[in-house]
Amino acid sequence: MSNVAVIGAGAWGTGLAIVLGRKGTHRVRLWAHESEVCESISQRRVNEKFLPGRQIPESVTASNDLAAVLETAEVVVSVMPSQHCRALFERMRPLIPPQTFIVSATKGLEENSLQRMSEVIAQVLHRDSASSSAIGALSGPSFAQEVARGDPTAITIASTDANLLLRVQKDFSDPGFRVYTNADVAGVELGGALKNVIAIAAGICDGLGLGHNSAAALITRGLAEMTRLVVACGGRSETMAGLAGLGDLVLTCTGGLSRNRSVGVELGRGKRLPEIIAGMHGMVAEGVFTTTAAVGLARARGVEMPIAEQMHAILHDGKSPRAAIQDLMTRSGKSES
Repeated sequence: MSNVAVIGAGAWGTGLAIVLGRKGTHRVRLWAHESEVCESISQRRVNEKFLPGRQIPESVTASNDLAAVLETAEVVVSVMPSQHCRALFERMRPLIPPQTFIVSATKGLEENSLQRMSEVIAQVLHRDSASSSAIGALSGPSFAQEVARGDPTAITIASTDANLLLRVQKDFSDPGFRVYTNADVAGVELGGALKNVIAIAAGICDGLGLGHNSAAALITRGLAEMTRLVVACGGRSETMAGLAGLGDLVLTCTGGLSRNRSVGVELGRGKRLPEIIAGMHGMVAEGVFTTTAAVGLARARGVEMPIAEQMHAILHDGKSPRAAIQDLMTRSGKSES
């Protein structure tokens, strides 16, 4: 039996704990910030707040005691919102031995530093270039509800550490959850984060009553600007044609379970962002934070990202969605390649 700690008991963290727990070969400890989540899991084997209706295996225990959750953990899976990553790892640093594998499953960027989650974690844990390779990024098209239900799902684990890749592929894979490996950490992490920005735009199109032409154009051109930034940051363009790029982008832009898309739908219908966030009852749409970071990163790298720029103007400057679309459609003519 191996010991795995999952830090973050939102929908995705709980879904991953279910995947690990249903194999019967792991002891899974799930850390939750909310005491009512721990109580719900311990007493009723369901996370009623974030993933209702999905039974959690007996091999998964929940606690809000970080030290107890991390004790003897061989693999730590980080699934907290991106803006809490740094502070939580500061708390966990004395509790995580250097040899522990770290897997980030958070799809976001840190708003102030513009760093990817693996970069934040490596910085906080003071892992030098030789040891920071034992940090990986897990991403791909995966709604937590469907993963927990056992629907066939394929994702990717990215790391420069071959042992971590093999360990995660072995530990997470089962007949309902297929894990591919990838050495492109920057591409996989950026793909998982940037697609949330495009998903908000896709939701806006739906909220405005626009049709399939608009959605198809948005997804295609969104992928193009995601790829430009990934390559500028040292990632590979091929990664954007895979699970963490096109796969996750299509899912998040078209699926009804996408929180980022849902934010966009409400923006398209005329609601203001604070009102939308208040109605999410503690759930997080990473794209709201990532939009600011993506625009900052693009400007720093000299990369043109017109969709992200317009999303930032809508989310943070009060620009109307229709005006943003008009500005996108009337930009000067470009070559597709």
